[in-house]
Amino acid sequence: MRPPASSPSDGQNDASPETGPVPRPRRRRGRVIGWISAAVVVALVAVGAIAYAQLQGNVTTAPIRSDDGESEPELATGDLNILLLGSDSRALESDGFGEDDGTERSDAMVIAHISSDNTRIDAVQLPRDTLGDLPACDDNGRGSYDGGFGMLNSALQYGPACSVAAVEQLTGMTIDHFVQMDFEGFIGMVDAMGGIDVCLPEPLQDGHARLDLPAGAQSINGDQALALARTRHALAEESDIARLGHQQMVLSAIVQKATKSDVLVRPDRLYAFLDAVTSSMTVDPGLGALTDLAGLAARVANVPLSSVTFVTMPTTEAPEDPNRVVPTADADVIFRALIDDVPIVLTTDEVQPPATVRTAPVQILNGAGISGLASRVSEDATGYGYTVASIANADPVELTTITAADTPDAQQTAQALAAELGLAVTVQVGDVEGVQVLLGGDYEALVSQPHATPVPPRPVDAVNRSADTDLCAG
Repeated sequence: MRPPASSPSDGQNDASPETGPVPRPRRRRGRVIGWISAAVVVALVAVGAIAYAQLQGNVTTAPIRSDDGESEPELATGDLNILLLGSDSRALESDGFGEDDGTERSDAMVIAHISSDNTRIDAVQLPRDTLGDLPACDDNGRGSYDGGFGMLNSALQYGPACSVAAVEQLTGMTIDHFVQMDFEGFIGMVDAMGGIDVCLPEPLQDGHARLDLPAGAQSINGDQALALARTRHALAEESDIARLGHQQMVLSAIVQKATKSDVLVRPDRLYAFLDAVTSSMTVDPGLGALTDLAGLAARVANVPLSSVTFVTMPTTEAPEDPNRVVPTADADVIFRALIDDVPIVLTTDEVQPPATVRTAPVQILNGAGISGLASRVSEDATGYGYTVASIANADPVELTTITAADTPDAQQTAQALAAELGLAVTVQVGDVEGVQVLLGGDYEALVSQPHATPVPPRPVDAVNRSADTDLCAG
């Protein structure tokens, strides 16, 4: 979706605004009220036949995308990307959330990535105030959308499939499933659990969100949990980004409470819990049956809380609007790690970033005659953590080559880049600054071959929290 910040136009061979970018190949490798679906499915294993028909009848389905002929991903194997959406629609039974004006936005968006070996879940929060190009979306029951520049959360107005398309364009990822939940579902779910435990470093008051909580450890009900997750005015910055730390606390508290035995083994709480969730949940057809959710549960149950990590997408101020944000290069690194199904490496006070092999600047030349290829490869390289200094066209060549300056950092950068891009070519030494990648006519054949194991992602600085973190630890 984004060209590298320092990259000039790729000229005639790359996509024009009229033709659009070259489609990125599909790679198989969800605000608070959405994420709980990933914890809830654990309980579905235990419910068995208890009021199965009623619970199944609660679930609403909606398309994940227009029919493109692709088969649904296998739930039992492979890595999965599930987009979790929290809807701010006021079309609710209760009138306590304001008047329904017919609009709907995603009050929260989280990509929950389940690794193929079931050893970790990375839940990446996408700030609702993120600006970008939103793709056109076919009519899936709410009218069609022609596409345009706007806030990421606005795509939900045209249905969850439009949110899926917008997130896929933003991240370069393939979303396999989505789960959407509204305010009432979130409140009912927390209340059915008997509330959740949180810990606040200072008291919080916000009349707009109906929030009034003291400092310290405490148990809160569903209304209070929703207010804590949504508050802006109780925070000094009063921004969407500032509240994401509280959302991570609420997320952790929900997951911790949902996996405690007093919720799962008490039939009254379990049924109320599942009834509240399924009554306010919309999913894609691939998750439309309780048996599908139970199958997913079997995988989620294998992941220890210490390996469930909440990460906020790194952002910077949007050039068009200081009150909005856009992703940074660190965000690209996170998305690339999810695409490659490798762990995100986070910088912490205890662990310092290791020396990187991606230090030399990279120039990418398009000699393959494929429109948009240099831009696409540049996005991939940036996602891996390389600095792309420039992209340009070149005279047509048959073979792809990589040339590096005769310095250790340039040679290491070139070798790592070749492995991560899947280019089985010998790095040449030449009179270039840093590394030069010349894409030839054989590029598509080269990258269709099995890739070498990717170099570990470079560390990124992002707000994060493990699901097992002591709630009073920060």
